[in-house]
Amino acid sequence: MNFDLNEDEEMLKALTERFVTNHYDHDSRRAFLNEPNGFSATNWALLGELGLIAAPFPEELGGLGLDATGIATVFEALGRGLVVEPLAENVVLAGRLFAQHAPEHLIGEWMDSLLTGEKRLSLAHAEAETRGRLPWVATSAQINGDEVVLSGTKPYCIASGGADGFIVSARTSGDAQDKEGVGLFLVPADAAGLSANTWHLADGSVATSLTLNKVRIPAGNRLGGGIEAIDEVEVLAALARSAEALGIMERLFGETIDYLRTRDQFGAPLGSFQAIQHRMVTQYAAIEQSRALLNLALVSWDTDQFESAVYGARAYIAEHSLTLGHEMIQFHGGMGVTDELTIGGGHKRLLVLSRWPESPQAALDRYAGLLN
Repeated sequence: MNFDLNEDEEMLKALTERFVTNHYDHDSRRAFLNEPNGFSATNWALLGELGLIAAPFPEELGGLGLDATGIATVFEALGRGLVVEPLAENVVLAGRLFAQHAPEHLIGEWMDSLLTGEKRLSLAHAEAETRGRLPWVATSAQINGDEVVLSGTKPYCIASGGADGFIVSARTSGDAQDKEGVGLFLVPADAAGLSANTWHLADGSVATSLTLNKVRIPAGNRLGGGIEAIDEVEVLAALARSAEALGIMERLFGETIDYLRTRDQFGAPLGSFQAIQHRMVTQYAAIEQSRALLNLALVSWDTDQFESAVYGARAYIAEHSLTLGHEMIQFHGGMGVTDELTIGGGHKRLLVLSRWPESPQAALDRYAGLLN
């Protein structure tokens, strides 16, 4: 089977790699993470100018309508560059959720600004009692004629620092653990009664804890669908995260190879010791297996096997990418865990990717059909 990229995909890959080359090095990445929202506002605007923000959106709304291969190509390149701009969470997840389920008047108000990156949306779904992606929505939505009143807390809004709006899941009927009876509502960041406290994940990215205290929004701010709509867009988001993790694995492995060739111990390069060679071969095999599983998902696009293949790839990559990160740190010694080297930052990013929004075991359960 031919896994070569077509001409358009090669151009997309080259565009992403050029962005990384021109705007990223180790010191600049650290500076971007220290910005108020955990990434560079200038880079975000540039990604909009390059069309990389618009690319995953549907063609009929002004995007490129990227398929699975296009999304994986972009995010693997972003992973190799250790890019911190939150395209997976703000665009592939929240942005596409909005594009697919927002009513026409909201599309008219928001879509152009989302395509250019002028505005960003974040998903506010997980709650304190949430376990992985199992249904749990206690936040309430009281529908009073032409307005909706939202009350509750959403402590885990990932990549939401400086977001212009939130897609909030809230219960209109039933119990917290019910999958049915949940609606999705667009809440502007400046809505009265909405308070936000930011906090940092292990990789330095900024998340938000939202409190909705009788937040009143127009009834027209309700999107279509509920938890099933989130589950639908989560498949491509899981693919994007997995491709990003694969890119990071390749980056950390390559840098460690270079280090082992130049770092001498007992009068010989570290890479000349057979025990270390064996451990590196094990990680190389993990990279190749990860790529094979990702390719299996890509060739399953537009089939009923796609979702299962994505979660199979995610289950393996999430677990083995973190193991690779641990190993690369061990080879670098104490410096490996610091921010002085790329290895430490890459490992922290892999830690978040491997555990959000659910564990590798949960992804494996989805692959096996136990959580569907």
